Amino acid sequence: MKRQGIYTIITSMEERIGSVIKFFEKNHVAAVKIDFGELSVGDTIHVKGHTSDFIQMVDSLQIEHDSVAEAKKGTSVGIKLKEHGREHDEVYKVVED
Repeated sequence: MKRQGIYTIITSMEERIGSVIKFFEKNHVAAVKIDFGELSVGDTIHVKGHTSDFIQMVDSLQIEHDSVAEAKKGTSVGIKLKEHGREHDEVYKVVED
């Protein structure tokens, strides 16, 4: 977002990258299947579902309990969520213009 006077101009877009396939409530970790594009540590994601709707930064990614810097289309990754995620929630990457 850019500030211009008292108005805020929104200059970001979202692109769908995948969906939550399982949520581990004890650790607050979501298993996310990457269906489109790629996701990297430091990216901002938007998790949206029937009752979920929140935005957060990706602090870490794991594949089979190993930390990775990025995940590409076709992989499943673990992402620690700050809020409750649910199976079938859609995950979008927030892209700044």
